[in-house]
Formats: sequence, C-alpha cells, structure tokens
Amino acid sequence: MEEEKRDTVGKISLDLQKNAHEATHSADEQMREQLSYYEDHINQCIRRCKKEYDGDFYIVVLTKKERLMQNVLRNFFMGRATCPTPEYDQAVYKYNRAFGGIEFMWVIPAKDVCMHMLDNALTLPAEERDLLEFVMDFNDGTLLRKVKNINGEADNSNILIKG
Repeated sequence: MEEEKRDTVGKISLDLQKNAHEATHSADEQMREQLSYYEDHINQCIRRCKKEYDGDFYIVVLTKKERLMQNVLRNFFMGRATCPTPEYDQAVYKYNRAFGGIEFMWVIPAKDVCMHMLDNALTLPAEERDLLEFVMDFNDGTLLRKVKNINGEADNSNILIKG
C-alpha cells in the first residue's frame, strides 16, 4: 500500500507566495473555511474543558505568526478556569455551564494593529469601531481591571492569577 504524500506547511506557504496572483478561491470562500476551522477548534476545546473543569471556564485563542513564514498564522486554543490577563493577539470567550453556551468577551489584535488603530481612531471605518473599543480598553487598563474584578483580585494587585 502506497503512503499518501502530504506537503509541509512550509512548502504550501512558499507555493502560496509564488502564486499569490493566481487565486483559486474567493475571499468569501476562504473566510468561510477559516470560520469553520475556528468553530471546530473552539468546540473541541469546549469538549475537553467540560471534562476538566466543574464550573464555568474560559477559552483563550492565541494567534501567532510563524517566524520563518510570515504569511502563515496559527491559532492555539486553550481552556482555563480563570479569566486570562489581556494580551496582544488574543481572543477570549467564557463558557457558561448553566447556559450551555459561550460568550465572546474580547479580541486584541497584534501590537502594530493596535497602535495603528489608536493613532487613527478618528478615521477608522464604522465596522472597526467595536474592535477599537477593545483596543482602547486594553490600552488604558480598563480591560485588565475588569479581569481582576472577574477573578476576585484587588484592583491594585500586581499578582496575576495563572489558570
């Protein structure tokens, strides 16, 4: 039986860079595919965490660029018992066990995107206003204070709970 040969992420990345002008699918198709992948991984994480945690828990999605392939982004999905400290390249959801569903809490883009948004806050398109609000709350410490309150920490505490 012959083994199926699979291309590496690096080879795929290089091929995409070389053939960027020869798009084989629309942006809408790509977005739907990415959302499907994202939802599948969120649901897998929820199933794992339901076994690990008794009550409510948080799903943290970290987005990282590959160091050697800047056009490759990877999402890492993890669960934790406590609300995480806000960071760049992070999305956070809360799983409410009694409700049986997830609540979107925030998303913070990459640092350069945040800086651009803050520098151009008055000229950003309307569809970016919700994201700008998260970026502003992250930048001025409002989001961190909210997290400390959720976790039962003192507002002036410099000790962060690790989950």
